[in-house]
Amino acid sequence: MIEAVGLTKRFGAKTAVDGLSFQVKPGHVTGFLGPNGSGKSTTMRMILGLDRPTSGHVTINGLPFRDLPNAQRHVGALLDAKAVHGGRRARTHLLSIAQLSGIPERRVDEVLRVVGLQEVAGQRTKGFSLGMGQRLGIAAALLGDPQVLLFDEPVNGLDPEGILWVRNLMRGLAAEGRTVFVSSHLMSEMALTADHLIVIGRGRLLAEMSTQDFITHNSAGFARVRAADDLPGGRAALGTALTKAGGRVLQEPDGALRVTGLELPRISDVAHGAGVRLWELSPHRASLEEAYMRMTQSSVEYTSTDDPRAELWEPEPMALPEWEEEPAHGVSGETAASFFAPPPPGTTGARPFLMPQTPGELAPEGSADADAKAPARTTAKAAGRTGAEHDDEDPR
Repeated sequence: MIEAVGLTKRFGAKTAVDGLSFQVKPGHVTGFLGPNGSGKSTTMRMILGLDRPTSGHVTINGLPFRDLPNAQRHVGALLDAKAVHGGRRARTHLLSIAQLSGIPERRVDEVLRVVGLQEVAGQRTKGFSLGMGQRLGIAAALLGDPQVLLFDEPVNGLDPEGILWVRNLMRGLAAEGRTVFVSSHLMSEMALTADHLIVIGRGRLLAEMSTQDFITHNSAGFARVRAADDLPGGRAALGTALTKAGGRVLQEPDGALRVTGLELPRISDVAHGAGVRLWELSPHRASLEEAYMRMTQSSVEYTSTDDPRAELWEPEPMALPEWEEEPAHGVSGETAASFFAPPPPGTTGARPFLMPQTPGELAPEGSADADAKAPARTTAKAAGRTGAEHDDEDPR
């Protein structure tokens, strides 16, 4: 088990890791997530004794890494696949590590077969591709048959077959009762590999929980509803009925309705009562990526001026076009103002989402009313982003 208590690391005036405490338990693949610059690599280096903490401590099975007898037999790690002398052959590289740690030579050939490099064991590593380098780094981590393994971006450069192999390898090692700690930016892969997550931002702990709990706690649940296209005015009638029933509705770009505040059985009953036939009624299944974006949006160090990630946590309402002139394709003026998306959990500040206030704000794009309200809308959006930026400020 890996245990960190109050782990802090400062580089001059910059605090890379700030009072970090967590546990990585055996029998699980624990994902280590966080934006660039959040302190993940520094934390891993402190676990392995490569950096000394400014304060706090971290232990492996109760001991600091430096105090572990023959540490290579207890801990295996891949931090940088490029940290190999290019003039050495793959087998020679592994053999030198084995000899320094008292590991039998036969183990070198075993791990070469495990990672699939037996055919290129005699080649110099300077000719290796990025994926081959990753496999060699994993082989080095497995040499001592350790109970604790740390991997930093282990699937970087691997093809789909290689990614699947690493995924199965990680889960197999955890199933044997080993402690597996994996840092990665590939959310889709972490969702398939990790069953527990530690998420940090700006050097601080943001979350430590199971993957499923993390997704549940950081996702906005909603139902996706679509009325039959052959029913005139079906979408408008459905939107009106759902709003009167207490639901909140947003039109998605493809014409479906996003509904919050009502359970699926209730939505079905409301549609039946309104005489609307449904073609789709499905729960929104949040991804790990969406939950991660919501959790870390205030901890991202470098963002572009126009950040498309905002669409995941701050959806802007879409006015239903021409609802007065063409009821079959829209919603009545009385209910249009209620079409909005809820803000993400923890959002603060003035108008964290842009909700229509007047019929003029719901005017179709390109109309005179839309042109008249454009400055006010821009100002409102700017105010919302200013509030978000203020929330991101470090209270220190």
